[in-house]
Amino acid sequence: MKKKAFAATLAALFTANVQADTVGLYLGGQIWQSEASGVFGEINTLIDFNLKKEQQGNYFIALEHPFPLLPNVRISSTTLDTVGKTNLTQEFSFDDKNFLMGDDVNASFNVSYVDYTLYYQLFDNRVFSFDFGLTARDFNGAVTVTGKTIIVTTSTDPALDGEEHEGHDHPVTETTTIETATGKIKTNEIKPMLYVATNINLPLSGLSVFAQGDFLLIDEHSLYDYQIGLSYNLVDSNKMDLNLTLGYRAVKMEFENLENLYTDLEFKGAFVGAVVHF
Repeated sequence: MKKKAFAATLAALFTANVQADTVGLYLGGQIWQSEASGVFGEINTLIDFNLKKEQQGNYFIALEHPFPLLPNVRISSTTLDTVGKTNLTQEFSFDDKNFLMGDDVNASFNVSYVDYTLYYQLFDNRVFSFDFGLTARDFNGAVTVTGKTIIVTTSTDPALDGEEHEGHDHPVTETTTIETATGKIKTNEIKPMLYVATNINLPLSGLSVFAQGDFLLIDEHSLYDYQIGLSYNLVDSNKMDLNLTLGYRAVKMEFENLENLYTDLEFKGAFVGAVVHF
């Protein structure tokens, strides 16, 4: 549903760009090699699942216009998918599923979010630009924990129940079963964030330094998402500009009871990307 809405917005913004020469349309994307670290779980029991380094994707569309009282619009989509595995050193509960100490458990972290940003260009000249605005970050996804639990049950022969057998032990039968337990918590919330971005052109042909960040405004959570990097203007024409980007990005997710999910995670690493301006 969100992908259809994103596609519809893309089509609408592209139409607006065609109809007005003074409107600027930006399309961009990144390939991000993110390294995940930290813990997650439920209250008072956070586990390090040794999450793997994974390649993530991000893309955005932005519309800028010459009307000073109206904000510019930016929509971006980011995916954070990774998996991990650990051997529990303590009992662990997740989504009302119990995992025992010594169990091998697998974790799957599949969370994405779409940012809807309204911003103003407070400064914009040939050397320096600064943007300021608000973002509504719409989380969607799920965190899953799966493990196998060995259960040993004992029983006696029911035919001997209630009978006295002096000098004889009742026969005892042991049954071992392996059950697979899966706990899954879905994330579906919208968080307000502060948006800032800047770009500084270097005294070298086509090179600039940029920085961008979203920071949580007011909540019990701690959340930020920032990136810094270099941009190279590969194509500069009247019809289109093409910039190649290289930089570093970090996303911090410290949630307190987000749909009963508690996290203290950070995703960080290098990225490469491209931005097209019509």
